[in-house]
This record gives sequence, C-alpha cells and structure tokens, in this order.
Amino acid sequence: MSLSRGQKSLILLALDLWLVMVSYLAAMLLLHDSRLMPLVLLQDSLVQLPLPMLAGGVLSMCLGLSKIRLREYEGGAVARTAALAAILMGVAMVQAQLGQFALPPGLPVVFALICFVSVYFSRIVLTGVLTQIYLRSPKFTRVAIYGAGRTGMALAQELRKSADFVVCAFIDDNAALGGMTLNSLPVVSGAQLPKAVASHKIDRVILAMPSLSPDKQTFMTQRLEKLGVQVQSLPAFAQLHGGAELSDLLKPVGNASLLSRDPLTEELPEGFAAYFGRNVLISGAGGSIGLELCRQVIACRPAMLVLFELSELALYKAEAEMRVLAEPLGVEVVPVLGSITDAVHVKQVLETQAIDVVLHAAAYKHVPLVEMNARVGLSNNTLGTAVLARAARDAGVMRFVLVSSDKAVRPGNLMGASKRFAELVVQDLAARPSKTVFSIVRFGNVLGSSGSVVPLFREQIARGGPVTLTDERVTRYFMTIQEASKLVLLAGSLAEGGEVFMLDMGKPVRIGDLARKMIKASGYTVRDAANPDGDIEIVTTGLRPGEKLHEELMLCKGARATAHPKIIWVREHHLSELETAAALRDLRSAIDRGSEVDVIATVAWAVPEYAPQSLPEEALQCQVVEARRALARNIPAE
Repeated sequence: MSLSRGQKSLILLALDLWLVMVSYLAAMLLLHDSRLMPLVLLQDSLVQLPLPMLAGGVLSMCLGLSKIRLREYEGGAVARTAALAAILMGVAMVQAQLGQFALPPGLPVVFALICFVSVYFSRIVLTGVLTQIYLRSPKFTRVAIYGAGRTGMALAQELRKSADFVVCAFIDDNAALGGMTLNSLPVVSGAQLPKAVASHKIDRVILAMPSLSPDKQTFMTQRLEKLGVQVQSLPAFAQLHGGAELSDLLKPVGNASLLSRDPLTEELPEGFAAYFGRNVLISGAGGSIGLELCRQVIACRPAMLVLFELSELALYKAEAEMRVLAEPLGVEVVPVLGSITDAVHVKQVLETQAIDVVLHAAAYKHVPLVEMNARVGLSNNTLGTAVLARAARDAGVMRFVLVSSDKAVRPGNLMGASKRFAELVVQDLAARPSKTVFSIVRFGNVLGSSGSVVPLFREQIARGGPVTLTDERVTRYFMTIQEASKLVLLAGSLAEGGEVFMLDMGKPVRIGDLARKMIKASGYTVRDAANPDGDIEIVTTGLRPGEKLHEELMLCKGARATAHPKIIWVREHHLSELETAAALRDLRSAIDRGSEVDVIATVAWAVPEYAPQSLPEEALQCQVVEARRALARNIPAE
C-alpha cells in the first residue's frame, strides 16, 4: 500500500518477464526429447530465451499490461494478454526459422498457451491477495452496491478506478440473482444482508437504483443504518459518464442532506416509557407523518397500535407495512377506517380499544385546496380535532398530542387558520381539569411529505423542468419526516399540559436555494442568464392566495428549553372556555348551513391574526360583529 504507481508497474513488468521465461522453459520440458539430458535442454533454452523475454517486456509496456491496476484486470486487459501470448508465439516461430533451432513440434503454440494462462492467473491471484489485504485495512472503504442492474454494474466499474473504495458485493432483492457472480462480485439477496455486512466487513452501501421512490429509499436507509453502515445514493446512470468526480455524485440518502443544519438523528430513549406497553391510536396513520409515527411508535413496543385513517387505500398499505414491523415485537395492529368528524365512531374506538395515547396527525394540509374548500377544510381540521380531543378526554385517555404547523402562527391562509383554531380547542381543553394531558407539536415544512415542495421539485426535475417557484424571496423552515415524528413522540412524553412544542430548526431555507441544490444533487445544472446552456430552468409564478413570504414559529416571546436541547416549548394565549365554545358552535352552524362566508368569518373572529383575502372586508366586519353579539348573549355552545 506504500508503493507508488510507478513502483507497482515495475513489479508487474518484472513479473511478466519472469513468467515469459518460466513459460518457455515449461514448454520445452513438456515437449522435450526424452533422449536429451535436462542439462543439455537447459543450455539450449538459455540461448533461445533472450529474444522472447525482450519481446515480452516490450509488449507488456506497449500493451499497457504492467500499468493496468489489478482491480481493473478484466475484459480488455484479458484481450491484451491474449495478444501478448499470440505475438510471442510468432516471435518464437521467427526465432526458430532464423536461428535454425531444432525446436520440438508445437513448442510456440504451447509456449503461448502457458504464457497466457500464467499471466492471467497471476493477476487473478494477486487481485485476491490484494483484496484480502484491503479488507483488513482501515485505510480503505469497503462498499456494497444495492442494485445489480445497469446502474449498479456501471458504478462497480467506476469504483474500481478509485483508490479509496473496495467493492465487495452486489445486493439485490431479485431472488433469481441470489448466489450469482457478476463482474467477479457475488450477488447477495436482501434477506442475507446482515450476514453479508458482517462477512465482507462492509462500511458503506451505495443505492444504485435511481428509480426508487423517496419513501422506499428512506425505509431501506433505516434498515441499513441499523446494521452500522453508511448509506449513499447515486442519482442517475447518466451521471457516471458526465465527467464529474464519483465522490461528487455520491450523496447521503434521504432528505436530510437538503437541510442547512444537522438533523435530529439520535435515538430518544426518554420517550420510550410513554408508549411501552400502551394502547396507542394514530389518526391519519396512512399519511406521510402518520406512517412514520407508526414506525417509530412500534419501535417503542406498545401493546397495541390503532391505525385510524379515512383513505381505504392508505390504510391498507399502512397496515401491510406495520404488520411486518410489529410481528417480531409482539405488537397488535388494529386498522380502523373512519373519519375523525364521526363522534360516535371515534368514541366507540377509544372505549373499545382502551386507548392510552392519541397522536392526532389527520388533517387537510395543502394550502390552495383548503383555501378553495373552506367548509370541508374547517370541518376536518378544526371540528374533527374538537371531536377527537373531547372524546379522548371523556374516555380518560392519558395523553393527547396534536400535530400542528408553523402556518398556524399569524396565519396568512385558511389552512393555517384552521390549524390555529384547532390549537385553541386543544389549549382550551388543557386548561380544564382532566385526566388527559393535552399538548401541541408545531413544526415547519416536512421534507418529502406528500404534496410538499421537495417531491414536486423532484418530479419537475425528472421531467426536465422547468422548476417552478412562487417567489425567489420565499423562505421556509424545514425538517425531515423522522425529525417531525421524534418531536411528536417527545411531546407526548414531556408534556405537562397545554404546551406548544417546537424543534430548533436553525435558520429558514430560501426555496430558490433549495431548488438549485436539488437540481445540482440530481446531476444537472441550472439554466439562467449566467448559464444559458444549463439543463433545468427555474420559473417564478408568483405567490399563491394566502401564501406568505416568511413563516414564524411562535406567537409570543418567552420560549423555554426542555430536557432535550433541540426541543423548545412555549405557552401561548388562548380563548376562554366560553369564547371557544361559542366559536365552535358558530363554526358548526356555518358548516351545517353550507355558508363559506360564515365559516371564514367565524375563523377570522376566533383567530384575530388571520385576515382572509377571499372575503370582502365589509362582509367580514359584518359577520365578526354578529359573532361578537351572539357571544355577548351567552348563547349555549352545546
């Protein structure tokens, strides 16, 4: 390992010369006349050897055999070895004719065959010895390639050119490939992954499957990281031939690499006891956040996990995955199809399953859709939260955690206002005497969640662009799905009642910078005025209705630290019990009447920071005044 490239070439050249000599002598011995003494045979050979050895050395240098790295000895290198042997056969024939040597019949052919076999197998043996040395050396990274397709094969070829990597094996879930050898590398099935990592001492796994969805990549990464290996991905096959350095193409898997801060990755054992042996219900279990919550809750070994979901297809997929994860741990999985706005159904589920903890992640979260469907959005996000939270209180549930959003802070859109209204409902219940500990989790945009900007950008990049931005100045706080789920579980274990928990998410990220980073990470360049020959164009479309340039994380100052350094909690103002009851009554009445104007006006009254753009100012003032008069008359809320 301490030898220079030139020193290694000299050693291989000397080896080739020695093998030419040995091959010639071996051919002479095999074909010699038994009447000749070995000493006489040796004397004749010494006279004939100089020319084949000289030719062998010159050919080894001219054909580049002495300069080919051992790990790259295949295909074309083997063909060069065959050419070397063929030319040496011709040299031996010419020498016999010109020198009038009495050679045994067929000696040039046998000499060429022995020379080819000896040079070929010398390289194979040396490669095996060198690989074993590398496998035991901490100076080299031992790599397995996940995916034995076209991209994986090309990646193996490129990695062999690198001085820092040793490719040990392919990993592929295709059962037909298990046990095969491709490019001199064994193919290991996914089921044998732990054994392969241990036997080959693999340090890093590179995902060579560009078509793999982000969710599948995240799931596979978690599985691999549990084995103690680093996981990276290669964005696309074409990048291997684009002239970029391989180390620049490899990138961490998942969305954490897009953050402008270190992600929250460590395990959180302090939250384990809050869920161990408990019956946990997760609403919206088929969504991005809900599904990751299910995965992490199962790791805490609850007695039962209830998946509450409105979408039949999402529930089917969630149950299928959870049963695989839950079976080895002995966790019972119960799928429940239904809406959180169905009070009778919610009550029956909570009581029948004896739920201890509710993690409420069900919500309509897409800003433009909720803006255009105010009645349905408020019914689900606000009234649905009220139904579930009150049912949890009445059933004596130990803990209730609401998953909220930074868009609830001084909301500029109806979705954010509906989440803030839901927060007020939970804060009101937390202020009353109850066995249930209510808390709220508020975080920014979740990288990779359904409908978020990251999957949208990925889809646009895959189509060749353009990538659309609403405004270059827009900034957002970002976190990974794993971080968001850990925060929810921490809130459930640390809450004392009424807190709003947040994650220290560092500085907000400019969406324009995020788009450029994703384009570069995908192996492309941005096409703009400075680079008119770039690959992907970025187009600005203008802010959507209700969209803000910058999001906030809290309404009031006075945030406090918690037991975890990255978790912050605040107590924020909320409506009185009478005001909350009246606001919910008016909202329910407006929804029942089908009046979008009254729905928006009620929300604007309950959430004073919200100034709706879709409602004329005169109508809004009129509706708010009427709402205040109704409150002054103390009309019963229920």
